[in-house]
Amino acid sequence: MADLPGGFVTAYIGLGSNLGDRSKNLSGAVERLSRIGTIAAVSAIYETKPWGVDGYQPRYLNQVAAVNTALDPLEVVAELLGIEHSLGRTRQEKNASRTLDLDLLLHGESVVDASGVFVPHPRLHERAFVLVPLAEIAPDIIHPVLNRTVFELAEGADRSGVSLMR
Repeated sequence: MADLPGGFVTAYIGLGSNLGDRSKNLSGAVERLSRIGTIAAVSAIYETKPWGVDGYQPRYLNQVAAVNTALDPLEVVAELLGIEHSLGRTRQEKNASRTLDLDLLLHGESVVDASGVFVPHPRLHERAFVLVPLAEIAPDIIHPVLNRTVFELAEGADRSGVSLMR
């Protein structure tokens, strides 16, 4: 996962929505990712069951985008929060249903634990709902902490409840 020329790196962003017009929420977010840099790839959309929640929640639509950016991880997260807000995201309780959730999964080869920002995403390796779409667009990327490819991580994840949208 080498850095790109000119001080650019590829940031991988997880997108999810389970409230409102889920498809429109994702497409609106993808359009706004140009605030961060140049969109290099976008996965297909997957419908997934809610992960790590108690009680009922509607199913999610998830996808992953690769963005070539000159922003550092904290700047990327600040932009992602702004995009969420611009598309109507309100933060209530942890793991609540949401119109939009944007997570910085990977940022080049960065390993960050600062100001509430963690890169790589601390639960990336556990979550098939982001590993499957990430492996679709970047299977050979190496997790900078686990030293395993995204493909390997996706193969080992529980894919039940993750289905490609047709």
